[in-house]
Amino acid sequence: MSRPPSDTQNIRTGGGPRGPGAMHGIRIEKAKDTRGTLKRLATYFAPFRRQLALVAVLIVVGTALNVMGPFLIGRAVDAFGDRTALVRVSTIMLAAFVVQWLAQFGQNYLTAAIVQQALRSLRQDLFEHLQMLSLRFFDRQTHGELMSRLTSDTEAINRALIMGVTQLISGLLSLAGILAMMALLNVWLTLGSLLVIPLMLLLTGSVAKHTRQSFRDLQSRLGQLNGMMEETISAQRVVQAFGQERTVLASFVRANKAVRQSGIRAMTLAYLVMPMMTVLSNAHIAVVAGLGGWLVLRGMASVGMVVSFVNYARRFAEPLRQLSSLYNSVQAAIAGAERVFAVIDERPELTDKPDALSLEKVCGEAAFDQVDFGYDKSVPVLEDVTFIAQPGQTIALVGPTGAGKTTIVNLLMRFYDVDSGAIRIDGHDLRSLRKDSLRRKMGMVLQDTFLFSDTVMENIRYGRLDATDEECMAAARLANAEQFILRLPHGYQTELSERAGNLSQGQRQLLSIARAALSDPAILILDEATSSVDTRTEVRIQQALLRLMQGKTSFVIAHRLSTIRKADLVLVINGGRIIESGNHEQLVARRGFYYNLYMSQFKGTGLQETELAPAQAIKEAVARA
Repeated sequence: MSRPPSDTQNIRTGGGPRGPGAMHGIRIEKAKDTRGTLKRLATYFAPFRRQLALVAVLIVVGTALNVMGPFLIGRAVDAFGDRTALVRVSTIMLAAFVVQWLAQFGQNYLTAAIVQQALRSLRQDLFEHLQMLSLRFFDRQTHGELMSRLTSDTEAINRALIMGVTQLISGLLSLAGILAMMALLNVWLTLGSLLVIPLMLLLTGSVAKHTRQSFRDLQSRLGQLNGMMEETISAQRVVQAFGQERTVLASFVRANKAVRQSGIRAMTLAYLVMPMMTVLSNAHIAVVAGLGGWLVLRGMASVGMVVSFVNYARRFAEPLRQLSSLYNSVQAAIAGAERVFAVIDERPELTDKPDALSLEKVCGEAAFDQVDFGYDKSVPVLEDVTFIAQPGQTIALVGPTGAGKTTIVNLLMRFYDVDSGAIRIDGHDLRSLRKDSLRRKMGMVLQDTFLFSDTVMENIRYGRLDATDEECMAAARLANAEQFILRLPHGYQTELSERAGNLSQGQRQLLSIARAALSDPAILILDEATSSVDTRTEVRIQQALLRLMQGKTSFVIAHRLSTIRKADLVLVINGGRIIESGNHEQLVARRGFYYNLYMSQFKGTGLQETELAPAQAIKEAVARA
């Protein structure tokens, strides 16, 4: 039956394995609503209206003093020979430069503080929303792509805002102020200057409009590269075990080449404006200097006035260069913001109803009533699954890989909703219950357990965050874990490495059992909890599991059928259907599918215990033996 590559991994990480170094096709989105995106970004700055008003005042003051600089230089030139006037103008210039520096420092400091506060809120909203999304969303996304949205995209917004808020306002004010001062000084020189200005504006507009798609393409391909690297690094043991270093390197080279090509296109467009603007700026200065010299010879302008105009002409290009550079940064920021908001706008497929009930006390009855389900609705994984687990019973799920065993526990945990039929806990349809209250009553122990980079104590406490140290230690003793914990360098305070790489598989399993025990679930799910450990460790884990299962409704998925002989009910699943049910003795006596599975393991036919073959394959293996 079709299903995501690994149901168990879907529970652990929200996404099936995709193969180390595989490239993931991510559709490059087109801009949908630039104005709407900017409006949404603006809402994150709404709480800082007063600070923004102060920034605006400082920008106006700093820009005005900056615009006055060339005018004062011209006055100083004209005052040459008049010591008193020269000292007065020089003093005014010095004071203006000092105040301008203070205003610029203040606006930069306030802008940085405001932007960081706003981005903190944006990142928090994004991360918080990710916690609300259903597993089906994570099935479609690579981890690296989501990390890219949390880091690279928000950093693109940060860069644009830190540079852009002040540059945008000061650039526009500078342009307006320079034109106004030029017009006040000399109309003819101003008209001469205006001959070059339209060319500058046309250049900026024509080049900048092509940059946005290039930056979006670059960021999407960076997300793909991040996803590939994250996956490959996580799977490095598998890569080396199968000698696939060259394969993943080839995948990286392809992804890296795509990023390089996108980066070249984006950066070429981004920096194309600068040299062309420099040429036009020099042409502008030449026009002003030539026309100004002619006016001086005619007695229509003073030398100081021409000096002021040349300075204004030189400064006029600077705001345009800043604005063109800012435009490129804004394109990257808008592209990043669109990707961030695309995740925030993603609606959870599983939501609590307004009148959803909260489970306070659970007896432990679990019933599947004609359940149909498919991860892709066009490809069914479970069909007409019906059974009842009575409180305190142990239910074993057996069958070939891909039969749908883990899908059943996925649905029981309500990681997904059924396509048809119903699942009930103590008579309550799961869709009528609050997800958090449901999952607090359930515990899971998986084959490949996940532990966090934190202390042993905190990893156990993850089962119930308000638990005391004594309760965590009691859970560790119940799980047979305290013996090895006390031998660690710092006991319960030992820091675990990433994914608990400094512990053995069995030790990680025991900590996972302790974590589940601390949560004191009414319903317990054990998915291949002992299939990856040695026999001695398995005995310890089995002892811990038996203590943990006492009085709880337990669902056990195990390929080693010897571990489920005492189960109250065994459900044999094949092709998404329950084909046999009963206890171990009843099913063996029936000499059907389960009997073949059990006998194939018992007689040592050579079949791997970690993957049960269908009945025909078993018969062929028995015949060969």
